[in-house]
Amino acid sequence: MSAAPPFPVADPLGEALHVLRMDGVFHCRCELSEPWGMTLPATPGCLWFHVVTSGGARLTVAGEERTLRPGELVVVPHGTGHVLRSATEVPAPDIRSIPHPTLGGRYGLLHHGGGGPVTRMVCGAVRFAHPAAQDLVDRLPPLIRVEASPLGDRVQDTLRLLAAEVEDGGPGSDAVVTRLADVLVIQAIRARLASDRGARPGWPGALADARIGPALAAVHREPERDWTVAALAEVAGMSRSAFAARFTELVGEPAMAYLTRWRMRAAVDVLSGGGVTVAEAARRFGYRSEAAFTRAFARVNGESAGRVRRRGPTVPEVFADPGR
Repeated sequence: MSAAPPFPVADPLGEALHVLRMDGVFHCRCELSEPWGMTLPATPGCLWFHVVTSGGARLTVAGEERTLRPGELVVVPHGTGHVLRSATEVPAPDIRSIPHPTLGGRYGLLHHGGGGPVTRMVCGAVRFAHPAAQDLVDRLPPLIRVEASPLGDRVQDTLRLLAAEVEDGGPGSDAVVTRLADVLVIQAIRARLASDRGARPGWPGALADARIGPALAAVHREPERDWTVAALAEVAGMSRSAFAARFTELVGEPAMAYLTRWRMRAAVDVLSGGGVTVAEAARRFGYRSEAAFTRAFARVNGESAGRVRRRGPTVPEVFADPGR
């Protein structure tokens, strides 16, 4: 059912990020001349990112204003509405009211401002397609700024590549910018989880544990398998009782409760594609009874399996093309 990740499974976090399937919803290359300002609307389900490649900007999010300088990366993980501008108090119209031609519906070019000194930025919104990603996103703070560290140095290397493409890019530059931006968001999340390791219970932090991490990775990779506490303890190389206690301590819930919740999130992913019936999904995830599956699905997800299947996949619309 799940494709094997393109890297060794000794990296549970990397495998989890692969399973969660990050997808770029919108990327925008911006050339902004002072004075300039723009308000980005709340976009539930998306993580926003911003990179200044030259010039500078002021970011206001959750009531706090911060200065952005070249080579800095910020991520607004919860889709919160926020404001970017050249200076405090500069008017900041809704970005949806500013003309920005799009290429292929997902890449925009924005030229805006009053004609003064120019700031160049790359902005965008990404999302994780897998429903279980909400647990990861909820763990993130309202704003991520990568601090100087060995991992931060890697981010800087990516930022330098991105800045070079923005400033001097040639044929295919838009595609390169998009891919580099996606890499930056993953690097920012990884850096944040590394600094927040063990701060509070949850599977993102537990992935770093040498014993529990591989067991979590096994569940993520094969949620349909007939897992038991004993089988997961064997993956972790622990006794059944020791594994059960440590799993609950690190993840915040018992192993079988976690397995059920992950299965039901994975079932949302399968059913929303529309090619699988509820009965087929029940069998795929190890339920002999469709009724038992639908009860578990509704309990975990708060809506019926049939409704999710009828609704189909949803992709957040970041902002409409002004030409429509």
